[in-house]
Amino acid sequence: MTQTTLDRLNEEIAYKTIVNSALHIFPKSFINRNNEIILEPRNNVYFRLENVDTALDFKCKMFAWLSRPIAKGLNKYWWPRVLACFNELMETNFTKDEMYVIYDRLGNDVNRALTVQFIESNYDMELLKRD
Repeated sequence: MTQTTLDRLNEEIAYKTIVNSALHIFPKSFINRNNEIILEPRNNVYFRLENVDTALDFKCKMFAWLSRPIAKGLNKYWWPRVLACFNELMETNFTKDEMYVIYDRLGNDVNRALTVQFIESNYDMELLKRD
């Protein structure tokens, strides 16, 4: 096997691992026939798995599409639960206030390059500060 083939195989394993972990961590989560991962069905917290080929792509989608419901879209019963699952999956310890900042800077996939940089920096919140 070439190194490129090994790298591709390792990335595929990492992607499948994070998706399976998400399905395990978020209660009642599932993937529907439209290739959407429904993480919290009652509150319709989901995103499409289209164009998600790597674990990094998946993490980017998590920030893009879960930061808003956690920061401002879910009621006081649901946001702590979804945030706890998010933190467990991403191996982070974000607060709701930090999720507001993340939503402001990365939500709705407004800046994929910054999202990648944020993830690769091991979630350095300093990167998200505005000048």
